[in-house]
Amino acid sequence: MNLQQRIKLLVELGDYILSEDPLLRAAKDKAAAENSWFTPGFIEKAVANIVKEFLQKDKLEAWANQYGLPDQNPSPKNIGIVMAGNIPLVGFHDFLSVFITGHRQTIKPSSKDQTLIRHLVQKLNLSSSIPPDHISFSGMLKGCDGYIATGSNNSAGYFEYYFGRYPHLIRRNRTSIAILDGYETREELEKLADDVYLYFGLGCRNVTKVLVPEGYDFLAMLESFKKYDFLADHNKYINNYDYQLAVMVLNKKYYMSNRSILLTEDRSAFSPISVLHYEYYRDPDAVLQGLEEEKDIQCIVGKKHIPFGEAQYPSLTDYADGVDTLEFLRKL
Repeated sequence: MNLQQRIKLLVELGDYILSEDPLLRAAKDKAAAENSWFTPGFIEKAVANIVKEFLQKDKLEAWANQYGLPDQNPSPKNIGIVMAGNIPLVGFHDFLSVFITGHRQTIKPSSKDQTLIRHLVQKLNLSSSIPPDHISFSGMLKGCDGYIATGSNNSAGYFEYYFGRYPHLIRRNRTSIAILDGYETREELEKLADDVYLYFGLGCRNVTKVLVPEGYDFLAMLESFKKYDFLADHNKYINNYDYQLAVMVLNKKYYMSNRSILLTEDRSAFSPISVLHYEYYRDPDAVLQGLEEEKDIQCIVGKKHIPFGEAQYPSLTDYADGVDTLEFLRKL
C-alpha cells in the first residue's frame, strides 16, 4: 500500500465508525458490558472525536506532509504496541501512527479495552487487501523491531526492562490541570466540567487539579458542575465518591461537594476518582514557572492555554507525554 491508499482506508474507516452498522453497534454494546467505566455516552464521545480529529482526509494528508512521509515505506518494521485501557480506544492514535507510516504492527490490547480496537482492525482488514501480518494481535510481544508501551509508572519499569534494548517509546502516568483567574463565565465553568468529568476523570487529559487565586469562591464552579450530577447514578463512580467522602470525614479534612464531586485542597496534581484537587496562588507568573518543571502534566487548561472544554478533544499532533510518536516511527 502506498500512502494515499492508507489514507483512503482510514477515511473509509471513519465513515464506517459514523454509520449505524449493526456489527459496530454490537461491538460498542459489548465494550460497555465488559467495562462498566465505558458507558455508551462516553464511547460515542471517544469515537466521534477520533473521526473528527484523526480520520479526515485533509488532516491526515497535512499530518503526513508535515513529516515528509514517503509514498512507500522503504524499510517497514514490526512495531509492538502495548495499549492502555483507561478510556475507550485510548490506544487508537498509536495504531493510527504506525499504520500511516507504513510499518507493520503487533498489538497487545488492554483487557479493559480490546473489543473496539479488534473490531475496527477486523473491519479494516476485511474491506481492503492489507496483508494478513500487517496488523496482528498477541497476548505477548516478542521479536518486534520497536515498541510503544503505555501504562502506569510501575508498569513502565517492566517495559524498560523488557524493551529497553530495542527502540522504544514508553509512557507513564500523566494528568492535567486548569488555571483559573476567578473571572470565568458560567459557560466556561460548564466547559471546564467536561475537562474534569468526561470518562470519569480516568484519562491523562482529564483535569484533576485546579489552580485558583487566593480568596476564590467555588460556589459558581460547584453549581456549574451539576451538569454531571447524573454520574451519581453510576454504581462504581458513586462508590468511589462515598469512599473518598468517608476518608475526608474521618481525617477531618476540609472539603466542598455537590452530588458528583469532592473538592479538597491538595498540592498533588493527581486526584482519586470523584475528587478534584485545588491549590491557591498569588502570582500567576510564578505558577507557570513552577509548572514548567512538572513532568507529570499532559495538558494545561485555561484562558491562555487549552480552551475550557477542549482537553478531551486532542488533534493528531497532541501526542501523549509530549513525545512525538510519528517522529519516533519515521526515524526507525
